[in-house]
Amino acid sequence: MSAAEPGPAARRRGRRPAGQDTRAALVRAAHDVFAENGYEGATVRAIAARAGVDAAMVNHWFGGKEALFAQVVLELPFDPQTVVATLLEGDLDTLGERVVRRFVTVWDATAGGTFPALIRSLASHDQAASGLRDFLIKHVLSPIVDRVQPDNPHLRANLCAAQLIGIGMIRYVAKFDPLASVDVETVVTTVAPTLQRYLTGDLGVADQR
Repeated sequence: MSAAEPGPAARRRGRRPAGQDTRAALVRAAHDVFAENGYEGATVRAIAARAGVDAAMVNHWFGGKEALFAQVVLELPFDPQTVVATLLEGDLDTLGERVVRRFVTVWDATAGGTFPALIRSLASHDQAASGLRDFLIKHVLSPIVDRVQPDNPHLRANLCAAQLIGIGMIRYVAKFDPLASVDVETVVTTVAPTLQRYLTGDLGVADQR
């Protein structure tokens, strides 16, 4: 290596050009760090360091670790914080309808998107299962259930997850008709009452907290 040519360490310490190059570097780094450490073990600082940028760039481009995980690893077409805030607007008695409608509408818009690949990876990849569980329960459903303040919040969040993942598997992976092809409002009308019961209704069991 010539004296004029910087080594790898020097190149990593150099300033990275602003703009899409920074975002692309964060995407690549996040893929690696999440895969190596899982969602909980991955930190914004570690991702930024791997990308060779300041940690503030994660918030600048993605709004935080949750949104970065959704876009990069799960490749979900939404920001979880924004979705939760929107779903919590309105009457709690129609919360189940809003959750089901948003879930199906978002995934229908991308023909299931990466949902089939994600579901298929759950059995064989611990990181995918752990990531989906942490993300869906902790960052989407638990905040929604906490707003309702019911008994058995953890059980309710898990029941909601089972309902939504089940719909996704039938509609986008197994593609069982007629559920795979009916319109969104039919899914909402038939499924929302069950989800609403999981959110606000009587589960018929003692509080297990």
